[in-house]
Amino acid sequence: MSKATLVIMAAGIGSRFGGGIKQLAPVGPNGEIIMDYSIYDAIEAGFDKVVFVIRKDIEKDFREVIGNRIEKYIDVAYAYQEVEDIPEKYREKFSGRTKPWGTGQAILCCKNVVDSPFLVINADDYYGKEAYREAYRYLTEKKNTDSIEICMVGFVLKNTLSENGGVTRGLCQVDDNGMLTRIVETQNIEKGDDSKAIIKGDSGDRIIDADSPVSMNMWGMSPEFFTILDSGFEEFLAKTEEGNLKAEYLLPTLIGQLLQEGRLRVKVLKSRDQWFGVTYKEDKEAVVRSVNRLVEEGLYPSKLYADK
Repeated sequence: MSKATLVIMAAGIGSRFGGGIKQLAPVGPNGEIIMDYSIYDAIEAGFDKVVFVIRKDIEKDFREVIGNRIEKYIDVAYAYQEVEDIPEKYREKFSGRTKPWGTGQAILCCKNVVDSPFLVINADDYYGKEAYREAYRYLTEKKNTDSIEICMVGFVLKNTLSENGGVTRGLCQVDDNGMLTRIVETQNIEKGDDSKAIIKGDSGDRIIDADSPVSMNMWGMSPEFFTILDSGFEEFLAKTEEGNLKAEYLLPTLIGQLLQEGRLRVKVLKSRDQWFGVTYKEDKEAVVRSVNRLVEEGLYPSKLYADK
């Protein structure tokens, strides 16, 4: 079986574990967290390694909550995303910075522990089985292309909306060959009637098709992409003004720029599964109900890793 790695971005988890940390809130019948289901689906699809991107200050607790358990079922490695993990010449420029640099830096942190094609996901999102199957198939097939190509798993907008308020989604434009042509980060998208969604805005509401493809930050790429991330991060740090302590090096923004410049091709894979995550505090109850329904339907055993 071909090798493929799952990279889980979890550095945003707070140092205080427990009820207040949404990524570690139990959602399954035996206290499983969302990451448990992501890893379970990835193993089932063929992935043979998981890399957790965390901060060093949460490593001990993180291993106790999930890392040590998962080691029994899949190869586990850790990468550490720290605010000071930037070229030395920029450290004085951003000396007041207290938070890491965003998803682009999170992936770059993995370059020494990832040596096979890899899939990137958020720690607190449930993506469904189809997404991992499609991604694994893409990542492990031979490519006949002269340009650098990565993949994005696209979801149906209506399958990603919250009952509890507006959400931000990357609305995608896809050509007839299934290649991404544009991605637009769009805020305040709410559920509408029938097959419509509503973008709430100060100058009025805009109706869009609820079947539109969206990005949920699920990207697949090969290790050669680290070189692009490296040079992009250097450029980002050079351009960011001194004193701007909130600027983030974001993976979707970088990919959007490369796409515009014609330096990258992005294959859009399709998933029709229901995505869910905890955007609002009230979403947790809906997530628990969704997980219980999937267990009742037989998609997952009630005790997740009991059969492995």
